[in-house]
Order: sequence, then C-alpha cells, then structure tokens
Amino acid sequence: MENDTHQDETIWAPGTVRLEDVHQSRDQLVLFPTPSADPNDPLNWSKARKALNFTLVSFFVLWTFVQLDIGFTAWGPMGKELNFTVDILNANAATNYGGLAVGCIFFMPLVHKYGRRPIYILSVALQFAACIWQANMTTVGDLMGSGAISGIGGAISEIVVQITIADMFFVHQHATMNGWYVIVQSAGAFLGPVASGYIVVAQGWRWMWWWCVIFFGVTLLCVIFLFEESKYVPIMDGREVTADAQHTGELSKSHKDGDVADAKSADETVASRVHTNPNIQMKTYFQRMALVTPTDEALWPHFYQPVVALFTFPAVSYAAITYGSVLSWFAIMTSLQASYMIIPPYNFDAVGVGLMNVAPFVGALLGFPFGGHLSDKSILWLSKRNGGIYEPEMRLWLALPIAIIGPGGILMFGLGLAYGAHWALLAVGFGFFGFSLASIGGITLSYLMDCYQDIIGDALIGVIFMRNIFSVIVLFALTPWVNGMGMRDLHILLAMVAFLTLLIPIPLLLWGKKARIATAPSYRKMAANQLSHRTL
Repeated sequence: MENDTHQDETIWAPGTVRLEDVHQSRDQLVLFPTPSADPNDPLNWSKARKALNFTLVSFFVLWTFVQLDIGFTAWGPMGKELNFTVDILNANAATNYGGLAVGCIFFMPLVHKYGRRPIYILSVALQFAACIWQANMTTVGDLMGSGAISGIGGAISEIVVQITIADMFFVHQHATMNGWYVIVQSAGAFLGPVASGYIVVAQGWRWMWWWCVIFFGVTLLCVIFLFEESKYVPIMDGREVTADAQHTGELSKSHKDGDVADAKSADETVASRVHTNPNIQMKTYFQRMALVTPTDEALWPHFYQPVVALFTFPAVSYAAITYGSVLSWFAIMTSLQASYMIIPPYNFDAVGVGLMNVAPFVGALLGFPFGGHLSDKSILWLSKRNGGIYEPEMRLWLALPIAIIGPGGILMFGLGLAYGAHWALLAVGFGFFGFSLASIGGITLSYLMDCYQDIIGDALIGVIFMRNIFSVIVLFALTPWVNGMGMRDLHILLAMVAFLTLLIPIPLLLWGKKARIATAPSYRKMAANQLSHRTL
C-alpha cells in the first residue's frame, strides 16, 4: 500500500478519500459521501430514523439466516420419519444455496430500479411461504422445492443490506455497520440451530418451521408499515432528477480524475449536513412508505455488470474468493457436524447438535468488534498518519491475523472429529472459526464498499453468486469427498487452502492502490452506466 502524503492531483484512485482535514486548528472528520442539502437524503436522516431502518433490516437478516440454517439440527428425526438419506439432505442444502445464488441475480436489478422497499417485502413474503411449505413437507420434491424457494427468498439478505448501509452511513461508519450485519447474521446462523434443537425435541421438527412462519409474519408487517425507502432520488430546484439528467457520463465532483474525494472542508461538510434546504419539504409518511420508487435507469446493465466487476476489479475478486470460501467452510463444518455428531462416539440428539453452535457465536461476538469498530478506529488512526488521506487497503492489516486463526479452527474441529476427540475440542475449534467468519466478513465487505461504493450493488452480486456456488459445489461433493479422502486429510486440505486464501491481503497491501488506479476508467464507466444517487 502506498501511503503517500502528497497525492498526485492527476491520478484518482477509487476509494481514496480525505477523512480528516489536518489543516484545521483541530483535526476534523470529513464526511464521505458528501451529504446533500435535502432533508430527505438518507445521509441526513436523524439517528432515530437510521436506527429504526437498520433495526428492521437486522430483524430481516436474523430470521433469514435462522430459516436457512436450522434445518441441519433436524436431520436425524426428519431423515427417520421421511426416509431421507444424508445425500438427499446435502442435496437439499446445495439446492438452498443454489436458490441464494440465482435469486440475487434476478432481484438486485429490481432493487436499483424500483427501490429497496418492494424487494424487502417480496423477500420476506417468499420466505414466509417457504416456511409454511417446509412445515408441511412429506416428499423429496417438497424438500427440494421449499429449499429452493427459501434460498431465492433469502438471496437479497447478503447484498441489499450493504446497499442500505451505503445509503444511510458514511465511510468511517461502514465497518461498524457491516460488523453489526455480520453479528446479526451469525446470531441467526449459530443461535437459530440452538433454539431449533430444543424445539425439535420438545415439539417435533415441523414446529421449528412453524415458529419461523410466526416470526416472518411479524417481520412482514413491520417491513410493510415501518421500513421506509432508503433509495435517494436527488432533487434540483425542487424537482426530482431523472435518470437521463444523471446519466451524463460524469461522476460526482469528488469522483473526477485528479481529485482526492474531498469536495469540501470538514466545516463545510458538517454545515451541509446540518443546514438543509428549508425550501425542500419533508416527505409524508405515505410518501416514505410508497411501494415502489421507480427511476428511468435500464435494468440490463445490472445483469452483466456483476460479471464484469468480478473479473475486472481486484477488490471484487478478493471479496468473492475470501467471503465465498469462508462461508463454504462453514457449510462443510455445519453439514459434517449434523451428520457425524449424531452417531458414536458422540450420539448427540437435536439439542446437542444445536448447542454446538453456541461456540461459533461466542467467537463471532469477539470477532465483531475486531472486524467492525476496531477496523473503523484503525483507519482513522492510519489516515491521520497519512496526512488525513484514507486508502481502503488500510483496513486489510487487521485481516492478516485471521490467516492463522481461521485455519487453526478448521484443524481443531476437523482433526478432533476425525479422531473422536472430546466435543469440547471441536467446540473450541468451531469458536475460532466463528471469530474468523465475523471479523473477516466485516473487513472484506467494508473494503469492497470503500473501494467501489458507486457500484456496490452490482459488485456484491458477483461476490454472493460466487460465495453460494462454492457452497453448492462442496455440499454436492461432500459425501464422496469424505469417503475418498477421509475426514483428517479433508480438513488438512481445507486448512491449507484457507491459509493461502486469507493471505491475499498481502499483495493488495502492496499493489492494491495501483490496481485501483489502473481500473479507475472502467469503474467510472460502470458507475456512469447506472443510476447513482451521488452523481450530482
């Protein structure tokens, strides 16, 4: 990473911003993106409005990941009652991940064109219906069909949240908010199976889905009546700006060649946020709760740009490989736990299988501040040392310790399972993995958002598609993989791959800024091809 305090004014690297104005009498934080004078701009919302919207988003994420991950705890009783083999159950999990991969491709263009609100509502409604189907399943067709619908319904949970964060929060807040997202995601993925284990034993496995139906029903009502649209359509002279007015081929003033993304001084930036234009009226409740917020932008670019972004921008490729592989390891460990810890020497019931997930949740709680709040604090400190200039690669220093912790957790869990070690050793390894998942997830997503905020939606489609395709492949191949290689060698291989993957931040620290400079024209072109709410 190049920490030059003298920026070349003829070169612009996407993501390079001035976070502190060191020329003021006191170091002052510069807000980026620069908020407009419109009180309806989500960046200008009060803390209470932002908190309510993000709480609803978090509630949505929580139940999405609960319903995506609780099925593993019921594999034992469900398999016995319906004669489902482990191969069939693994195939269902793979189908579920396939739905996640396909759903994001079709839904995300609609998020850009019609707004966040209608897709949130559609997503919750699909999951509500899928859980009803799952509670009533009797055949393999029911299992696969409901799993696919639940995956499609939950697909946006891994993308639209980051778009919502970019809508409402500033760069220096991204890691903290992404950290909250990861911890809520972890609560659903890890604590959901704990609760479902008790439900399976006390009420039967079908009731774990009926409880999801109840909570998704509550979530649906909350989203319909309380979640307001965070897609911002800028106004000029009191009128909404159309897509044609925005598609001028120009990025914002802070995004032109030769500029550090620092359009204003700290005092001016704060003033623009506080002193909003009194001539612009606040939207009414019914305007804020409009079902759709359509714009004139084309849908087609959002279908092909994720592929272009995935193979054009190193930050997107890094996020796809890292985020995808880490969550694939989680899918492997969860599947193996569900299928091998219900047999000797462990003989766990559904409660025991569920309680194993407490360990990674505790690890995730510790990883949350590491990849979130500490990451945001570290970039402010590093930016100050760099003359007030922030480079996104500054976040990656905290990713390096994960290259040891993550593989270590995989080895403890996998070798312990292979040799029939005490369950406590497996739990500790699973806990180390939970720490790695939460911390690297927050760091990776924040790095990507900071590098390419204007195309974050399309960039994340490629990331999440690859993440879920990884999981589909490993789950379909898992049973023959274990049979062919053995439990011990499989986890040794996974640990080696994890170690190499988690070292990718090293070349990015060395050459990441040069890569951002080299890809700046492509980024500028891609951002100009879609409606950006910060292009005036």
